[in-house]
Amino acid sequence: MLAGVDMSFITYLLNGISLGSVYSIIALGYTMVYGIAKMLNFAHGDVIMVGGYIIFTIMSTLGLNPILGVLIAIILCTLLGMTIERIAYKPLRRAPSLAVLITAIGVSYLLQNLALLIFGAEAKSFTSVIPVKPLSLAGGRLSISGETLVTIPLCILIMTSLTIFIKKSKIGRGMVAVSEDKDAAVLMGINVNKTIAITFAIGSALAAVASALMFSTYTNLSSTSGAMPGIKAFVAAVFGGIGSIPGAMIGGILLGVIEILSRAYISTQLADAIVFLILIIVLLVKPTGILGKKIQEKV
Repeated sequence: MLAGVDMSFITYLLNGISLGSVYSIIALGYTMVYGIAKMLNFAHGDVIMVGGYIIFTIMSTLGLNPILGVLIAIILCTLLGMTIERIAYKPLRRAPSLAVLITAIGVSYLLQNLALLIFGAEAKSFTSVIPVKPLSLAGGRLSISGETLVTIPLCILIMTSLTIFIKKSKIGRGMVAVSEDKDAAVLMGINVNKTIAITFAIGSALAAVASALMFSTYTNLSSTSGAMPGIKAFVAAVFGGIGSIPGAMIGGILLGVIEILSRAYISTQLADAIVFLILIIVLLVKPTGILGKKIQEKV
């Protein structure tokens, strides 16, 4: 069945979908926070870095089970996200968007420098937390890594679960109401502050999951390891239509595939530039992204 197929292309494609799935999970945090709180949390990428260091410390220093490390990272990153929202963003709820943006950048640099002080400038070697063996197909000509086998289905599961949660649960419906109109949501008895805090908690928990998946594949961990994945995930969210959960997944996977194929067939140095160039082209054609909806501004 796969005799006449270019195995290297399939390998690149699967790697691209796997990387794109990680971008999608990170992008879900961006798109939920923007959709509900109407702000861009540029510290989100650094929460990924924090999650990586938590898992690394639990595995390397304490010698505990990797899965336990991931669970602890999810809990601590969730608390970190809620703390950031409470201390840095909640006081700026009605402040100009520029003030919130500058605060987000400040939180990002704070987390990076704290990690630098605690763990040092030398990059750490991250050990994979995924205990799945590679799958060999086509007589050994196609090998699919355990990370890929876990990442792609997990991304689909997370997106499906999140969609069901938002559509079916009381909290999820409250999130939709807050995203549509905060003042009307207050009149309906919805606690807007609590809803936004839960949104940050979910996004930060997803960042911890993404950190486990990402650093299991790309094993170098440093204080700036979350910066570029965070930016690319934001690009993925914009690409798919920021505020849209399916859009975040589609944008992330497309971004990952474009990046890996660009590295393989064009240039490793130009791959990131190609990704951002395609984003510019897409936004020129469809400014709201692939699944984004045009928002009517109230005056």
